[in-house]
Amino acid sequence: MTLEYHNDKLQFRGQDVTNLADQYGTPLIIYDEVHMRDMMRRFHAVLSSHLENYSVSYASKAFTALQMINLLKEEDMEIDVVSSGELYTAIKGGFSPSLIKFHGNNKTVEELEFALEQGVGLFIIDSLDEVRLLNDLAHSPVDVLIRVNPGVDVDTHEFISTGQTDSKFGMSIVDGTALKAVIDIDKTENLNFKGIHYHLGSQLSDPAPFVNALTAVYDWLNDHEIEIEILNMGGGFGVRYTEDDIRFPIEEGFEEILTQLKTVCAQYDLELPHVMIEPGRSIAAEAAVTVYEVGTVKDIPGVSRYVSINGGMSDHIRTPLYGAEYDIIPVKKQTDDVESVSAHVVGKLCESGDIVGKNKPLPSTIERGDYVAVKTTGAYHYSMASNYNQMQKPAVIFISPHGVKQVIKRQTLDQLIQNDVLIEE
Repeated sequence: MTLEYHNDKLQFRGQDVTNLADQYGTPLIIYDEVHMRDMMRRFHAVLSSHLENYSVSYASKAFTALQMINLLKEEDMEIDVVSSGELYTAIKGGFSPSLIKFHGNNKTVEELEFALEQGVGLFIIDSLDEVRLLNDLAHSPVDVLIRVNPGVDVDTHEFISTGQTDSKFGMSIVDGTALKAVIDIDKTENLNFKGIHYHLGSQLSDPAPFVNALTAVYDWLNDHEIEIEILNMGGGFGVRYTEDDIRFPIEEGFEEILTQLKTVCAQYDLELPHVMIEPGRSIAAEAAVTVYEVGTVKDIPGVSRYVSINGGMSDHIRTPLYGAEYDIIPVKKQTDDVESVSAHVVGKLCESGDIVGKNKPLPSTIERGDYVAVKTTGAYHYSMASNYNQMQKPAVIFISPHGVKQVIKRQTLDQLIQNDVLIEE
């Protein structure tokens, strides 16, 4: 991501952020399209250097929009979805259903029927109940993976750790549930067992858990004489939200992971499977910033300074949800003669927990009407945005070598109530 000051004003990929905020309004989420394309190409490059059969499937829950779908098509990506809404967006964007993977721990009958009608290419089964349900709904054979929990511990927040035995996702290889799923699928008429999927968690910076998972999974496959064509290792590759964070080392990390895959396959005299990965955050997160306008600046002498912005937990929920940290910078460069003051950057929602960042260094002169930018907001910001307090969802723009394009319009006041039904007595 190219974010730097020029003539005392913040520029993003050569575009003046102040001008963009003035033109499109705030809050405004700005994406660097080049960054996202580069990340997609990095994943392709590292996998293709080790494997003949692989696919990179974008986790659309990180951020999805019709223009994002278009980027994925152009970069030879596949996509995974977890709801009929994400599936509908992909289909409306012209994405081939054969390249779509359907995930989710509680796929409804309606969602499965819709996915089957659209011709989704691969279903990731999350429970024993789903084996029966999908088989009953399918009128012809469909390809499936089962989501397993390898029981591998990871160093991340408990809310985004998903590969352990005690999880709402997947089936354990330890307690026999995953094995039963394979056996049950083999007895069905309409399900073709293709392999397994696991997702260890999110925001992982070390390849060690992926290496350990391969060992555990292939020992389990060998113990039960289970053959697979597809191995989906999920995603969770960490990004840098602040200077203290460590990015997942894509090239070096996959060198370790795929070396281990080759080792365990050779150990058990197996051919390498078709390998799938599912990056989402690592493609979108660092590609974007969110720009806000400063409103009230409140000093509590000897206690705290509060800098309020015109957004908040309605478009920035990760900090209130689990204390995620972000770098926040002024859009107008701070001059040398102006000191920094520690401030709590807070939103305008009616919750004391509506915090974007605590103790962030900002210019002492910051005032109403100034802009601030929150970095690394490309994943799980727009996609988790809500209308709490009847807040409007922000606009989203992409910056590309061809200029600036609006990809999502700001929600209007009329759209807030378009589904309301007024009953007249």
